[in-house]
This record gives sequence, structure tokens and C-alpha cells, in this order.
Amino acid sequence: MDVKIKIAVCDSDIEAGAALKELIGSQKKGAQVQSFASAEELLAFGEEFDIYFLDIKGAGGMALARCLRARERGRRHIIIFVTGYREYMEAAFDVQAFHYLVKPIDREKFVQVLEKACREAEFLHQQGEDYVLLKARGQGGDMESRKVFLRDIRYVESNNKNVIFHTEGGAFPAQGTMEDFEERLGAGFYRCHRCYLVNLACITAYSQREIKVTGGETVMLAHKKYGAFVKAYLRYAKGGGLINV
Repeated sequence: MDVKIKIAVCDSDIEAGAALKELIGSQKKGAQVQSFASAEELLAFGEEFDIYFLDIKGAGGMALARCLRARERGRRHIIIFVTGYREYMEAAFDVQAFHYLVKPIDREKFVQVLEKACREAEFLHQQGEDYVLLKARGQGGDMESRKVFLRDIRYVESNNKNVIFHTEGGAFPAQGTMEDFEERLGAGFYRCHRCYLVNLACITAYSQREIKVTGGETVMLAHKKYGAFVKAYLRYAKGGGLINV
């Protein structure tokens, strides 16, 4: 998939921001890179980016990251903090930062992080475009079709004879079997229990018995599937999938 990755650099140190922009450009020549000197300037720009490199202190990076998370619509932003302050590392987890790079930047490490971030951005673009057509009977008894993007599906639940899709926009039933949807939705989803099919991109935590997804809901994880689930999730992560855990 040919994706034009859009990257924002926000650093109050103009020279540091310019150097970072140049470094990104040398590694990803096809990427569109824009630099900003403050959070206000970036937010006023009014355009969303796939990847954000934020200075955690000088440019108000932590507050900016929270604002970016609150403004997300559909595809999730990839946030990478670049800073000289190690003490903010723990706080970075609160906004689910993709990575935390300490200045002076190690070039080899930076290249690895950038490459992984770009793979994840490409995955998010792909999932953002893919959709499934669901059919269900309306109130009048007639069959109705609904187009649902994969990015919006948190999990699918089997409830007696019904299959229920739990999405960003709510829950609704659809015709079909769990086996059918397991095949149709593809490798980005995992059958964690006979009654549940979970979107790996929406997982925020898991244990041997359950999986938590965005929005705070919890689905069951079959005990006998725990090992296979962990392996599948690691394969998904290595392949550039979105990680929220």
C-alpha cells in the first residue's frame, strides 16, 4: 500500500526542531514533514498528522498530547516524545505514547523507532479504509445494510442466535456467524473466546482471563487460548499493528 505519511515536529528549540525535521527527511524521503515551535502553532494549523514528534516540556508536549488524543476522530495518532528530561517518561504512558527518545538522540535508535512508527501508520491507514458490510433486519422487518469501518469495531459478540458488533458508534446486531466474521475481518481480529472476536488495535490491557478494549469494556479470554493469543498479539505488534497496552 502506497501511503503518504504525514509527520509533525513540535519543539520550542527552533534549531533542534529543524535538525529533527532534516533527520526525518533523510530517512523517509516520501514523507511530508512540518515543524512547529509551539503547541498553539500546531493546533492552529488545523491539520491532522499520522506521527507527532513532541518536545515534552519546552513546547508543552504533555498537554499537547492530551489535546491531540481528545481531538482524535477515527484513526489514532502516533505520539513520540523527544526530550532531554527523563523524569517525564512515566507520565508519557498516560497518553499512550508510542515511544520516548532522550536527547541527544541516538541516530540508530531513532531510525528504528521512525521505521516502526511508519509501519504502524501504514497499518492504521489500511484499517481506516477497510470496511465490512453488515446486514440485519430493521424495525419494519426488511433487510438493511450498514457499512462499518474496521477501525471502529472494538469487538464482536455472539449472543444466543445473534451476532452483535460493539463499535465506536454503539452496539448493533448483524446476520452471520462468528466463524464467518472471523474470516471476513481478517488478521487484525482475534477469536479470544467462542463468544468473542476482538480487534487487536483496540486492546488496552489483558490478563489470563480477560481483555480490556478502548471505551472501558471487557471481553472474556478463554484460558486455553491465552498462550496462542499472546503469540498472535506479538506477531501483530511486530507487523506494525497499533499497540495500546
